[in-house]
Amino acid sequence: MKFYNRELELAQLQQIERLSQQSAQMTFMIGRRRIGKTSLLLEAYKNSERLYFFVAKKNEALLCLEFIEEIKQKLQIPLFGELKTFKAVFGFLLEIAKTRQLTIIIDEFQEFNNVNASIFSDMQNLWDANKREAKINLLLCGSVYSMMTRIFENAKEPLFGRATHKMHLKSFDVGTLKEILHDYYPQHTSEDLLAFYLITGGVAKYVELLIAQKAFTKADMLAQVLRENSLFLEEGKHVLIEEFGKDYGNYFSILSLIASGKTSRVEIESIMEIQTGGFLDRLETSFGLIQKVRPILATPTSRIIKYTIADNFLSFWFRFIYKYRSAIEAGNMEYIAQIVERDYDTYSGKILERYFIEKLKKEKKYNLIGTYWEKNNQNEIDIVAVNEMEKKVLFCEVKRKANNIDLVKLKDKSDKLLPKFNGYEISYQGCSLDDV
Repeated sequence: MKFYNRELELAQLQQIERLSQQSAQMTFMIGRRRIGKTSLLLEAYKNSERLYFFVAKKNEALLCLEFIEEIKQKLQIPLFGELKTFKAVFGFLLEIAKTRQLTIIIDEFQEFNNVNASIFSDMQNLWDANKREAKINLLLCGSVYSMMTRIFENAKEPLFGRATHKMHLKSFDVGTLKEILHDYYPQHTSEDLLAFYLITGGVAKYVELLIAQKAFTKADMLAQVLRENSLFLEEGKHVLIEEFGKDYGNYFSILSLIASGKTSRVEIESIMEIQTGGFLDRLETSFGLIQKVRPILATPTSRIIKYTIADNFLSFWFRFIYKYRSAIEAGNMEYIAQIVERDYDTYSGKILERYFIEKLKKEKKYNLIGTYWEKNNQNEIDIVAVNEMEKKVLFCEVKRKANNIDLVKLKDKSDKLLPKFNGYEISYQGCSLDDV
């Protein structure tokens, strides 16, 4: 698959490399597993002299042997003495960077915590002592979001305040997904594109897997995900268990409930029969997996709150795979396929709302975009988009089928909001699969 999108990120990384020719640069990159961090870094520096180190879970001395081989091969320089610790390797590279510009990528950087936690302190001391003279472009990326943010953003950690740049790599946007599907399958339908967005969520690896299997239609995509021994079946565990550690059972249960439509704390706690405030807070702030949603124009202290899973693939995985894992363990994939077929229209309708919200954000015509509902989910409006400068507001109803859209009913539901938009140009719109 060709390299898509990421023009802004590539330009930023190349600018950082240019800056490193004058002064040391340390960039930390975060983003969920499979999002394409490594591919982006290798693409950005494919024409540069660069070192790539992958931090595996192994003995420090063995890791350093691998790093030394990379140094010998790429830099073609003799190594004097033994470099059996990363402290020694990093110190050596900083000395080299005083005479020639170096770009160094360290992948899965957070794993140093398991290899030797003192490495972070060693790096801090060496960086502080040598950064003024070293022409180094140091890129540190990792896929355990909570650990990476702690390493660089927790004031108690050694590397706090050392990074000169932070990059948070996000999933492909709806425009890029549309471009990819069109390139490989120009005859795709709106249903196919929605399924592509729903299943992959714009995560590069999932896009690549479906393209490699030539799964371009909704039916073929679902068949790939739900086939026996599919790589997708265990993917949620692979992505999250290292994040959550021993408490993963409670976190998984909460995410499963949210994916199944239990989106308020009251609903979640009534089923789990435990206090979930701490879990929900960590899922939002520490792990970046859920979002707290309030009705548009609600105050920040409003107690009318819903939670939603930010990642499309994980939402699908918890709704249809984790929830029915007993059927998967019994090898009954046909049962899962029947559940998906039964519930797909209802589930995909909510994802369709997310699609159009993302599409509106991409158009940059509005400064405030959200949803609206009142207590007990009364008067729900799928999308409200506001341009406060031009005094325009759009009320939008989203349905899979265009003939199910009722603009008269939409106008009635918006009546309570209209006093808040006195003097605004009001418009009403229906969005369906026909508009994807």
